[in-house]
Amino acid sequence: MKRITRTLLLTCLVLTLIVPISQAGVGQLVVQGSTTVLPIAQAAAEVFMQNNPQANISVRGGGSGNGIAALIEGTCDIADASRPMKVKEILLCQKKGISPVPHIVAMDGIAVIVHSSNPIQGLNMEQIKDIYTGKLTNWKELGGRDQKIVVVSRDSASGTFETFNEIVLKGEKVIPEALAQASNKTVATIVATTKGAIGYVGLGYLSETIKALPVNGIAPERETVGSGKYPISRPLYMYTNGAPQEVAKDFIDFIWSEEGQKIVEEQGFVSLP
Repeated sequence: MKRITRTLLLTCLVLTLIVPISQAGVGQLVVQGSTTVLPIAQAAAEVFMQNNPQANISVRGGGSGNGIAALIEGTCDIADASRPMKVKEILLCQKKGISPVPHIVAMDGIAVIVHSSNPIQGLNMEQIKDIYTGKLTNWKELGGRDQKIVVVSRDSASGTFETFNEIVLKGEKVIPEALAQASNKTVATIVATTKGAIGYVGLGYLSETIKALPVNGIAPERETVGSGKYPISRPLYMYTNGAPQEVAKDFIDFIWSEEGQKIVEEQGFVSLP
């Protein structure tokens, strides 16, 4: 009888040790990827964790390509992306047994930016393409000052780069002299401090320190992006492996909620209709 009682006590002790550990694991979530989606994910995670103290969400950038690679390798739960998955990434998912599911969380426009002192009032798509492919090298060719154009771009891991390349450059290569940057923030910083510079960033990175140019006569604003009139518009994604479960589902549902979409707007992006 004593042996049975001792066994029951040991079993109860083991269960009390196991249960808190398993419960704590339910709240762990790693979000990684696009620097465009990053401010949305960070702000949403902060509020979500305030509302759900048991949740522990880690958010980091690195670019859309890195986020998708992390999802494929199983080192993150949600991959932030400012572009759809590439065919080669989908094939790699199939090879690795990953079932990527996209979730659109916001809309965005890629704004073409210049230094605040630049007198240029707008560009068309062909002019932007000619700048980034090296056909136009001086602002005087566009009616501006006699000043060399300093081309600032994103690196190849960037979803913003991929979208810009597809919509604006039509697959042509950016000039080798372009200053490739790892984030929207660094692009904005360089353009803000370099008088001859031109770059491109998501709507959430616009500020008074830089000048956003109308493209084809249409300004990059929430209304024009939401209506699809702005020519360099795109959806922003969060990818999961299969249908999201537990805290991942709760987090994405929160971003889709009225409170979550308010956060999207507060970060400078466009909420879903």
